[in-house]
Amino acid sequence: YTKFTFRCSSFSSSIFDVRDVEFADTKEQIVKGGRDLFPLLPKAFEGIKEIGVIGWGSQAPAQAQNMRDSLNEAGMDVKVRIGLREGSSSFEEAREVGFSEDADTLGEMYDIIKKSDLVMLLISDAAQAALYKDIFAAMKPGATLGLSHGFLLGYLDSIGETFPEDMDVIAVCPKGMGPSVRRLYEQGKEVNGAGINASFAVHQDKSGKATELALGWGVALGSPFMFETTLSSEYRSDIYGERGILLGAVHGIVESLYRRYQRQGMSPEQAFIESCESITGNIVKIISTRGIKAVYDGLTGDDKEVFEQAYSASYMPAKEILQEIYDEVSSGNEIRTVIMHGKRIGKYPVGKIDGTDTWKVGEQVRASRDEDSIPLNPFTAGVYVATMMAQIDVLLEAGHPYSEVVNESVIEAVDSLCPYMHYRGVAFMVDNCSFTAKTGSRKWAPRFDYILDQLAYTAVDNGKPADENLIADFENHKVHAAVEACCKLRPTVDISVGTASSTKEIVIE
Repeated sequence: YTKFTFRCSSFSSSIFDVRDVEFADTKEQIVKGGRDLFPLLPKAFEGIKEIGVIGWGSQAPAQAQNMRDSLNEAGMDVKVRIGLREGSSSFEEAREVGFSEDADTLGEMYDIIKKSDLVMLLISDAAQAALYKDIFAAMKPGATLGLSHGFLLGYLDSIGETFPEDMDVIAVCPKGMGPSVRRLYEQGKEVNGAGINASFAVHQDKSGKATELALGWGVALGSPFMFETTLSSEYRSDIYGERGILLGAVHGIVESLYRRYQRQGMSPEQAFIESCESITGNIVKIISTRGIKAVYDGLTGDDKEVFEQAYSASYMPAKEILQEIYDEVSSGNEIRTVIMHGKRIGKYPVGKIDGTDTWKVGEQVRASRDEDSIPLNPFTAGVYVATMMAQIDVLLEAGHPYSEVVNESVIEAVDSLCPYMHYRGVAFMVDNCSFTAKTGSRKWAPRFDYILDQLAYTAVDNGKPADENLIADFENHKVHAAVEACCKLRPTVDISVGTASSTKEIVIE
């Protein structure tokens, strides 16, 4: 493992307003989105007449519909097509939201790729690794390859290959699952837009127009703001984050605390409320609007002491696993894990994990839930916040910028994923995320579960006091200012996961 350092030159745009934002002690550049920018889309998409959205997994249904709707609203004569493998069961789902063979907006993936000026490649990471040569060969001269994840670059790096030099390669990466990208777009139409923040990267710019196209893509998706990254930085932080606090770590935390609280005498229902419900129904809502430190600042007396003891005991054990995850991602090992899992999938299909006692009790709790009475358990808060801060510190120590760190470790958790976890359960979220995320979450959640149980909780039970230096580091951490800056940029609409939507959440029946 070699330390990775983020390096990205400042970017400029002749179409969109690029503004400086102070994140902690650093200055970064963003473009703020909004439906009022739709009239600028014709300039951003200059030369793009046909867009091919390839795939129909988590991101593709949302991005295709948002792109189609935004370009239509901008009065543009650009055809957005869906490309699927021959015989795919997703053809019917695409037809249900208005794409069709009769309208020439739905077809076989390679036929669509050959026609497209912009190929938005949104098939699974494992499929990209298997098919990239055929995809590159099918693209017409001058076409742009668009990604929403840096995984393919990570895979190409691991085998010593590169993208063809004669094409633009860009990425727009929403910091949330596909259904949330669509839901917030639909729910924000009356307030000048709401959506999921996105990072963007320009990996190759042969045309000189790649930055404008990437920014236009982000605006069309409804992103409240876009920040610059590189494909290398994106895949490291993204693959790492979903194995950490976004999915794997929160799963492990809940499972370990659910058992712990029952050992202490709680009923299964109360143990679930004090662990999972406390995170998804209380703690993350505070973080979403007021920041991480507000969770701690809102505690008093004994509750604050309990938080400090839990935080102190959990921070280093969590960080040990998180550093291992980051090293595995950076070295290419975790990418190889995903590829190998993809090759085994026919023999060992992925099953659901929501049949265990934890999640069956969770169903009962949600059925009789009183949102206003969900507690903020200070021990749960200490464990969860310690793990979030450890994830943040690993990324900062590796050289990632605050915008990326906060989005991958905080905003995606509290504004995209946790609302779904609260609505249907953490296990439901793991079962219905992308193949790459699902693979990593299932692999690493038990590691968090075990290390917290074996090292953190035993330290508390043996009376180990809070670490004053660790708590002081937390209170004075520069990330709090960065989170506060991001909170000011968040959309005015909170996602509503129970209302009707044209997006489909259930992937595993």
